[in-house]
Amino acid sequence: ARGGGDPFGYGGPQRASRPTKGQDIEADLLVRIEEVMNGATREIRLARPGSDPTAPRKESTIRVKIPKGINEGQNIRCAGMGYPGSNGGKTGDLYLKVRLERHPEYRVRGKSDLVSDLVLAPWEAALGLKVPVSTPHGAVALTIKPNTQATTEMRLRGKGLPKKNDEFGDLYVSVSIALPESSTDEETKLWEKLQSISSFRPRE
Repeated sequence: ARGGGDPFGYGGPQRASRPTKGQDIEADLLVRIEEVMNGATREIRLARPGSDPTAPRKESTIRVKIPKGINEGQNIRCAGMGYPGSNGGKTGDLYLKVRLERHPEYRVRGKSDLVSDLVLAPWEAALGLKVPVSTPHGAVALTIKPNTQATTEMRLRGKGLPKKNDEFGDLYVSVSIALPESSTDEETKLWEKLQSISSFRPRE
């Protein structure tokens, strides 16, 4: 080899430094259900490392597009927002892993289904009624059939999160039954009357 270098390029005084891509950065991004429903653009403050690792990091604000229908655990790639490369190599990328923020009304089931809770009084479950239920698509009137049992789940088709091809998952309404913490004398007498005339025996 000319110049006395290593003919295989593994070392020696004539070795050339190759361009190396910078390291990627991974971080979590909390996303609201409303942003999953419609898509959004979020401004995020980012402390990016420079070419000098001993120097303070430079803070900047970047705009991140949150696609409609993105799922928990998916990554949003921000090209060129990672560590700088060396010897003329490309800058690494930033990968934001989506974490769905806890919602006061809905829980996520799977990728596109939602679950919400509906609390009924005993007489509502026994007699049935129509009750307004909130969904990400707007409120709907849900029919509760007479003698609805606790832990019943009612399915509202297409009222969940976005899927592919402009379709949506489902919303499952989970029923529970609550009793008042205390009863008046008149209410107690009515409960006692119901007990005496009812043939229902839950443990038989």
